[in-house]
Amino acid sequence: MYAKIYSASVLGIHGFIVEVEIDISNGLPAFDIVGLPDSAVRESRERVRAAVKNSGVNFPLQRITTNLAPADIKKEGASFDLAIAMGILLASDQMVGISVDKTIFLGELSLDGCLRPLHGILPMVMCAQEQGFTKVLVPAANYSEACLVDGIEIIPLQTLQESVGYLKGEWHPDFVETATTIEQTKWTQPDLKDVQGQQHVKRAMEVAAGGGHNLILIGYISMPMYPNLLL
Repeated sequence: MYAKIYSASVLGIHGFIVEVEIDISNGLPAFDIVGLPDSAVRESRERVRAAVKNSGVNFPLQRITTNLAPADIKKEGASFDLAIAMGILLASDQMVGISVDKTIFLGELSLDGCLRPLHGILPMVMCAQEQGFTKVLVPAANYSEACLVDGIEIIPLQTLQESVGYLKGEWHPDFVETATTIEQTKWTQPDLKDVQGQQHVKRAMEVAAGGGHNLILIGYISMPMYPNLLL
């Protein structure tokens, strides 16, 4: 039994899509994760196993192999927990006839099946939108940040059970929020033109900003103004 589901991770400041492949076969019960996972990803085996059982869903007592592709990029963090859990349920035929081809699953699972927030949710959602995905399931705590990306549907989740219910059409989010409702932070940094005098200092800042040179400034007033020159 085989299933493929999609998640994402962050490499530097950029997100990238990860294919989560699940194969369930006969044999002694085992749960292996391959595809260059780090310690946090390998530990997801125990988180996923406990979360599935404590969510009232059957965890298959068979040999489970999980592959995270592309295999040549190291996978870090716990963002794959939700995808791995949902992939196991799909591969074990506990969710039949459900298409997840254009859906990204993001979230760390606690042992009771609740979803914990992630770091770096914004570049992952941006990457999903750029790659043509239409929907992203995220922890509810990351919902406002994820909504900053236009052109993709964001589904906030509190638990693994809500994810299962949503895909089956038995549950829908209680609240809907779009990026346009999020209060935008105003740029309140001082401007260099407001500084009286100090012409040689201002000229040095302009030259450094224009040429990409290193610059050391001593004093409180000048530092907040320097980012304005880089815009």
